[in-house]
Amino acid sequence: MSSLEQRLSRIEEKLKQENEEARRRIDLNIDMSPQRSRPRPIIVIQLSPAPAPSQRAALQLPLANDGGSRSSSSESSPQHHPYPSRPRHMLTLPTPPYGLQKSLENAEIDQKLQEIMKQTGYLKIDGQRYPAEVTDLISEGEIGSGTCGQVFKVRFKKTGHVIAVKQMRRTGNKDENKRILMDLDVVLKSHDCPYIIQCYGAIVTNTDVFIAMELMGTCAEKLKKRIQGPIPERILGKMTVAIVKALQYLKEKHGVIHRDVKPSNILLDAKGQIKLCDFGISGRLVDSKAKTRSAGCAAYMAPERIDPPDPTKPDYDIRADVWSLGISLVELATGQFPYKNCKTDFEVLTKVLQEDPPLLPLSMGFSLDFQSFVKDCLTKDHRKRPKYHQLLEHNFIRRYEVLEVDVAGWFQTVMDRTESPRSSQCYSHQHQLHSLFSR
Repeated sequence: MSSLEQRLSRIEEKLKQENEEARRRIDLNIDMSPQRSRPRPIIVIQLSPAPAPSQRAALQLPLANDGGSRSSSSESSPQHHPYPSRPRHMLTLPTPPYGLQKSLENAEIDQKLQEIMKQTGYLKIDGQRYPAEVTDLISEGEIGSGTCGQVFKVRFKKTGHVIAVKQMRRTGNKDENKRILMDLDVVLKSHDCPYIIQCYGAIVTNTDVFIAMELMGTCAEKLKKRIQGPIPERILGKMTVAIVKALQYLKEKHGVIHRDVKPSNILLDAKGQIKLCDFGISGRLVDSKAKTRSAGCAAYMAPERIDPPDPTKPDYDIRADVWSLGISLVELATGQFPYKNCKTDFEVLTKVLQEDPPLLPLSMGFSLDFQSFVKDCLTKDHRKRPKYHQLLEHNFIRRYEVLEVDVAGWFQTVMDRTESPRSSQCYSHQHQLHSLFSR
C-alpha cells in the first residue's frame, strides 16, 4: 500500500473513532419537571465530556410556552449545523510540534477571553444597548447543533426581539476555548460586513459562552433539501457574490481564512439577505498562509490540504476556501453532491486527489459564465486557482453584482410551497463526511 493510501486509511479510521467520541461528548438532557422557583418547564443542556454529577453546570432557559415540548418545526437558520441529532465527526491530521508557540498561544487565548468577559453582559440591538443576563433569554426551540454547542431560537425578554443564541460550554480544553474565542472574535468585529452574520453581543459565565446573533431563515443545505433538486442559477449568482465578498472581507480586514465553506454555513432569509456563518474553526493567516491542516469538512476539502505538495510545510491559503466554494456551487446547482456515490471517506478523499475536478454538466443549461466560474474555483493545482480579487473580476460575479434578482420572493415561495426537511431525509452521505478540528 502506498504512503498516500496509508495516510487516507488512517484518516478514515480516525473518523470512525472520533465519531464514537463525538457521540459520547454530547450529553443532551431535557428536564420538564416543575420547580418551585421557576414554574415554567426548563431545558437543560450539557455540552462537555460528562463530568461527575456534582460538577455539572448547565444552561437553563425557560421555554416560551408552558406546553412542555421544544419546537422542532422551526426552519430558523442553523448558525452552525441544522440538525441536532447529527454529531460532528472529528479528526486530527498530523501537524508539526509547536511547543513554545502553543504555550504562547494558550496564554493569548486566556488573555483574550478575559478581555471579552469584561465587555460582555449586554446586547446591542437596533442601535440600542441593553444589559442582559441568561435569565433574559427565553427559549423558543432548538435550531441546531454545531461545532461548539447548541443554537436556540430565543426571545429577548426585555425587548421582545427574537434572535439566535449559540451556547458553547467552557471547558478546560484550550483548543475548545480557542474555537469559542475565534467564533466570538470574528463575529463581534465583523459588524461592518453585510455578508457576515451579525452579532448583538455575548454573555459569558463561569461555565458557558452565549453569543447572540441575528436570526436568519435557513441555510442553503436545507433549501436544497426542501426543493429536492437544483437551486436556480440566478439565486446562486447572488449567493456567490455574497460569499466571495464575505471571504475577501475576512482575509483583507482581519487576516482570517474561514476553512469550513459549505452549504450549511450559507444562510438566507425572507429579506433576501445571504450571509456566511460559523467561524469556530476559522484560522489566522500568517504571511497569507494558514499553518494548520486539521480544520474543515473533508467532503469540501481542497486537494492541497489532503495531500500537501510539501508535507514538511503543510501551509495553504485562501484558495482552499475557493475550492470549497466550487464544490458547494456544484452541489447546489445540480441538487447532488459531486462525490455522492462514495461509500467511505477513503473513497471521497481518494477521488478528490486522483480524479478530475467536478464540473457543471452541460446538459443542465447553465450559462457559460457560471460554468467558467466553477471550473476556475475547482482548478486542482492551487497555484493556478484564482484568489478573491481575481474571482471578483470574473464575468459571473460582475453580472450578478448589478443584476436585480428577487431572492426574497424566491425564498418565500420555496418556504411556502415546500415542507421542512425531516432529519431522516437530510443526512445524506456527503454531510456525514466528517468535520475536522484542530484539537
